[in-house]
Amino acid sequence: MRAAPETMSSRRYLSADTMAIHETAIHDLSIVPLRRIPDERGTILHMLRSDDSHFRTFGEIYFSTVYEGVVKGWHQHDDMTLNYACVTGRIKLVVYDERGESPTQGALVERFLGPDDYSLAVIPPGLWVGFKGISAPDALVANCATHTHDPARTRRLDPHNNHIPYEWATQHR
Repeated sequence: MRAAPETMSSRRYLSADTMAIHETAIHDLSIVPLRRIPDERGTILHMLRSDDSHFRTFGEIYFSTVYEGVVKGWHQHDDMTLNYACVTGRIKLVVYDERGESPTQGALVERFLGPDDYSLAVIPPGLWVGFKGISAPDALVANCATHTHDPARTRRLDPHNNHIPYEWATQHR
């Protein structure tokens, strides 16, 4: 007698809350490992559920493509928490803490998101954020933000000519 194959209904659901949420060198910036469910039909990529402990509220969701070698950043939001996941391709995500009241003011976090690290970056308001496409031909980033985008509540800097202590060039370590 053959054993019945494991099905979605027979699996215990593993939410992001049952996985470890990784704190970072920046206060309130979190990295949440996300679940992938592959089978012969394709793959389900989880991102964010309303019952996750790190979910705040829904404002809007949008998708951004970034071509290999291109930097999108820097930008800083007054009120909006960003929830980034790289669903195809790879990006180098960089976050800089310039908040005057932050215990980690001056800290910088670099993280490579994509198939090797399918995670949700939960980025609170007030941090400088940018990302660089590092896969050909592009990468696709999903953002489930807590507010609708308001250009009046957002600041932008040139990615290469600014005061942030970061160089976007490839690092040969």
